[in-house]
Amino acid sequence: MAFFCFFACKQTHSEQNITIENGKIELGFDAHTGALLVFRNIDNSYNFLDSESVPVSLWEVELFNNSETKTIDMTNASDFNFEKRDAYNLVLTWDKFKEIKNEDFKIIANIKLEKDKTMSSWKITVEGTKGKKISKVVFPIISGIKDLGDENLAVPNWMGVKAKNPRDRLLKLESKEKKYQWEYPGRMSMQCIALYNDSKKFGLYTSCNDSLAYKKSFSYTLDSINNLTYKIANYPSIDKEAKSYSPPYEAIIGSFDGDWISAADIYREWGSKQKWASESRFKKGLTPQSLEKTALWEWNRGESDNVLKPAEDLKQKLGLPVNVFWHWWHGCSYDDGFPEYFPPREGEESFIKAMKSAHKEDVGAIVYMNQMQWGTNTESWEEEHAERYAVKDINGNLNTHLYNVFTGKSLTTMCMGTQFWKDRYTSLCDTAVNTYQTNGVYMDQACFSFLCYDDTHGHDVGGGNYWLKNFAILTQQIRSKFPKGKDIFLAGEGVSEAWLPYLDAFLTLQVSMERYAGDSGWEPIPFFQAVYHQFAITYGNYSSLLIPPYDELWPKEYAPKEPLKLLDESYSKQFLMEQARSFVWGLQPTISNYQSFLSLERKEEIDYLLSLARVRYRGLKYLLHGKFLRPPVMEFPKEELHMSRLSIYAGKTGESVTTFQKEYPLIYSGAWKSDDNQIGIPIASISDHPYRVDFSMDTKDYALSASGKINIINEDGENFLTTYTDGKVKIDFILQPKQLCIVEIIQSI
Repeated sequence: MAFFCFFACKQTHSEQNITIENGKIELGFDAHTGALLVFRNIDNSYNFLDSESVPVSLWEVELFNNSETKTIDMTNASDFNFEKRDAYNLVLTWDKFKEIKNEDFKIIANIKLEKDKTMSSWKITVEGTKGKKISKVVFPIISGIKDLGDENLAVPNWMGVKAKNPRDRLLKLESKEKKYQWEYPGRMSMQCIALYNDSKKFGLYTSCNDSLAYKKSFSYTLDSINNLTYKIANYPSIDKEAKSYSPPYEAIIGSFDGDWISAADIYREWGSKQKWASESRFKKGLTPQSLEKTALWEWNRGESDNVLKPAEDLKQKLGLPVNVFWHWWHGCSYDDGFPEYFPPREGEESFIKAMKSAHKEDVGAIVYMNQMQWGTNTESWEEEHAERYAVKDINGNLNTHLYNVFTGKSLTTMCMGTQFWKDRYTSLCDTAVNTYQTNGVYMDQACFSFLCYDDTHGHDVGGGNYWLKNFAILTQQIRSKFPKGKDIFLAGEGVSEAWLPYLDAFLTLQVSMERYAGDSGWEPIPFFQAVYHQFAITYGNYSSLLIPPYDELWPKEYAPKEPLKLLDESYSKQFLMEQARSFVWGLQPTISNYQSFLSLERKEEIDYLLSLARVRYRGLKYLLHGKFLRPPVMEFPKEELHMSRLSIYAGKTGESVTTFQKEYPLIYSGAWKSDDNQIGIPIASISDHPYRVDFSMDTKDYALSASGKINIINEDGENFLTTYTDGKVKIDFILQPKQLCIVEIIQSI
């Protein structure tokens, strides 16, 4: 079939379409170009694509040659053919490219509908690639996605975020291209996105079934007529001898009913069956008991008197295990002197003595060490010829970034694929644990990955999944140095499904995202926990009652006049809200910048935190080990809260605290199922007033037996509330001001 370019006109007539459908969804493609024209949910006859939108190419291939890139798409093909193999399967082929001096070069797209499901799978093959450098293959490109109405966009950006009216948010971006893009594996912790109508409860589900964590990116772009374009950018390994390229995975695109929790359920059905779930350290019982029993984390910075002593005070007040997340212990300046961590800034003898003392008080500590950055102004950078082992882009440039705005000194990303860097970092961890007696290491930026084009490093050039493979080797090396019989563990920044077999704990900070992002239009959701809670221990919170500290090794002229000054009491409910989110979303609770005087100066807030930790500790079968469930429907009161936005560091201008006001719920809830099929519903109030908890549940919705009893778990233990029969659970009690509890539903056997 000859190819004629119809991209300047609209293709809406059914006789020009190639269609496949399975009784659930219908896909329609232009018979002359292969452009996607229809993506229809058959049950409600809804077409996600705007019929007035000009179709665009389904794919793009980026070729690299002599420091220049050239992009080709469907419009560059002189011939197009299709084969409808059956009602569910379609093969589209484009070939005869004038720009490509290779008659074998062609693009083949395979689109398949799943039987009796509203899902389709998409796979691309680029043939005739020998002698070519293909740096990127973008497929699929789904353009013309019209406004669904009451629209929400949910993305697993780290723990998870959700934006209402995402098109409005995109339009306000200052950049010329109105685009959201997420890198996987990296800040995008799972391979799924949900775009949905929140009132009518239906939407577009997009994901990828890559079980081996190949490097890719996902994006949504807004066009000039307010339609969205969805893309996946795939990154091949550059191999001029390869005859073809096809990603070892498929894109999944479909329609779904519900909201982001519904999308999480769909993804969990696939993700929980993957090797990273079955091999997760938490699921296999490999995480140390001291980590699992952690009741509270303290995130402090500086020398031991400012870190371990306050933690010991917290431990005494709480009466339960406390762990320390320790920054700025190292001898170098933060964010520019890495990896020259040793000796500690307070000296070897003092540090070891403090650690031994903390251990006697049953307080453990993991220390910060960035697992991929090297300061380019350090002596070791030159002495160890570190540049050889750093990440290089496709033009041979370093990935250098200025994090430290105070010193102006940069860090450069080291390549995980080099044995040099794995050995260097293993040695650092060995020293931290065995010489300085720490309980482990926080591996900053652990759940990131990069493309590296240095062909001397011994890994695939450019794309691939070598970053994760080498991280696995790194953690194996590190753990081989740990002393036998001691609880030592590794934590990392962010969360990622692909890292579940390699890290013991994951830092998840979106519970306090307003504190670092302000009113950005995004709100946090426990997307990752909804899929993987029973496979991962998550912790972390920026929640603080003090102005952030300032590294004493940074320039003195930028230091705040009153470091660790009390924040105004008007922000206290922000602190409570952050803690309440952690509690109901299944995180280990954390307080940042704790000092012992806070138990007097901010007694109500500290008492709330301690109560939260104690109640949570009584419900670990739910809040540590439980599987996420949709919480019962409850209407909660709201209040306009005073919110502080401030860096985790003090800014150059002093306190650098900005404020805004926004309405937030005063009650928070979740729902979790334990391994023995009991239900725990955590409820946290930050209100100054009593609240009547009044809701009903159908036992069929939660796979419970028709009768049983209900307890309320408080600080002092379990208290019987009532019984239920006939498959109907009725909860009715008064939640006191700032009370925390777990409603426990125990089914009859």
